[in-house]
Amino acid sequence: MKKTTQVFAYLIISVLSISTAWAQNKTKTLAKRPALVVGIVVDQMRYDYLYKYQDRYSDNGFKRLMREGLNCQDNHYNYAPTVTAAGHASVYTGTVPAVHGIVGNDWTDVASSKKVYCTDDSTVTTVGTTGKTGFMSPKNLWTSTITDQLRMAQNFHSKTIAIALKDRGAILPGGHTANGAYWYDSKEGRWITSTFYMKELPAWVQKFNAEEKALTYVKQGWNTLYPIETYVQSAEDNLPFEGKLPSEKTPTFPHALEGPNPLEIIRSTPYGNSITKDFALKAIEEEKLGQSNSTDFLAVSFSSTDYVGHAFGPQSIELEDTYLRLDRDIAELLTYLDKKFGKDRVLVFLTADHAVAEVPGYLHSKKMPGGVFEAGKALTEAKIALQKEFGSDKLIVGSENSQLYIDHALLEKLAINRKKLHQVISTAYSKIEGTSTIVDMQDIANSTLIQPYKELVSNGYHPARSGDFMILLKPQWFMGGKTGTTHSTLYAYDTHVPLLFYGWKVKPQEISSRTSISDISTTLANWLGCMEPSGSIGKIIPMAK
Repeated sequence: MKKTTQVFAYLIISVLSISTAWAQNKTKTLAKRPALVVGIVVDQMRYDYLYKYQDRYSDNGFKRLMREGLNCQDNHYNYAPTVTAAGHASVYTGTVPAVHGIVGNDWTDVASSKKVYCTDDSTVTTVGTTGKTGFMSPKNLWTSTITDQLRMAQNFHSKTIAIALKDRGAILPGGHTANGAYWYDSKEGRWITSTFYMKELPAWVQKFNAEEKALTYVKQGWNTLYPIETYVQSAEDNLPFEGKLPSEKTPTFPHALEGPNPLEIIRSTPYGNSITKDFALKAIEEEKLGQSNSTDFLAVSFSSTDYVGHAFGPQSIELEDTYLRLDRDIAELLTYLDKKFGKDRVLVFLTADHAVAEVPGYLHSKKMPGGVFEAGKALTEAKIALQKEFGSDKLIVGSENSQLYIDHALLEKLAINRKKLHQVISTAYSKIEGTSTIVDMQDIANSTLIQPYKELVSNGYHPARSGDFMILLKPQWFMGGKTGTTHSTLYAYDTHVPLLFYGWKVKPQEISSRTSISDISTTLANWLGCMEPSGSIGKIIPMAK
């Protein structure tokens, strides 16, 4: 009898143990949401950078995201112009400028003819330093973001913190309901915000600023991470079409970082990304992100890749070194998240706000087409033609985002036919090398563009903020300087960016079918069980079973 009782007790304990383990596993499997979502936007990252430097990346940064995550290999922007503000807004709203309203970094307000910066807000003031670098908010963003929707889904018990060197790289991802959005002010090397979010900086931000990490970084100077002769994926170090940092005579390593304001120069070095990573890790710790019963959101944008890319170009040793160092920063962030939460409790995605063109000087050195468009000369030609044809050179009141803004009142006063105006401007611009076509933004459907490009232009257009005519250049032509490079076109080299998901419920998978930037927030909303942003047009990217 005693033996039977012992066996029965053993069976009961075994069943309870199995049931408990099953319940715990089921709870883990069916977790409604992760503890923390981390959105990473790498400013000006082309898709091919994942592979170009792959052999030199560590095992725990980009390669880990690719190896253990979901890699959307044909991910593109679905509008033009491709610029920072529009990119960040589109990633987090799941829609396009025609809907969310951020048609560029700057635009001309059609009603007033005044130039507008994407996050300007004169109703708020700076918090954290003096000056107007904090007169910023998301008021110009017309739709909600995935960060807004996630907070609403949890009755605002969760937190959203957004961080970037650039104000627009923090403010737009943070949405309208962020608990804090912080950006870098070069005057004193501080992280700042605005009264839209708070009246004073939290104690932990003040302490971080007091440590003067920016100054510590720039005092190191910038030399290559590895021996310079090992940078075989890049062009030579001293080329005439590379830009120079302040106070430098040549665009070569080592860079002393001794310009008139070293705290500004940090933006154009890998250290700008490193201090962003430092601040992000501190934010997770001090804001206790991911440590409540709600799902928090950390939005981080690494801006220095854009500054370095603009100055030196995609084939430079400077850019390769910047990505090798960014890989280390991302590896440190992932390792921290693993130790703090565990991979299965954090959802990470990584993408870019736009890609970038090759430097025309580099292309010419390899006998390839491309060039720098003489925008000033073209505008002068247009004004001369308008004066000759209509008796006024004042019809053009603004030029932003490769678009010309027309004075509608003057157009009506002079009784000018719009088609005739389009013809005159097109003829003038056609005289300048590099011009492809001039699109009447009010008549995109009848332009000579192929259908895919018509859709991109249409998606980037809103009549209240966009220009009347868009200047489309030939591939690999851009409006810029003789050194360095830029972006903003509808061509694949500006639209094709990485998209990686990693962590919570994500299994290793590669998707070669086309995805768009609009799909990111729509997909996150589906996975997280909340409503998609108010202007969302994206499709859900399937998660591997």
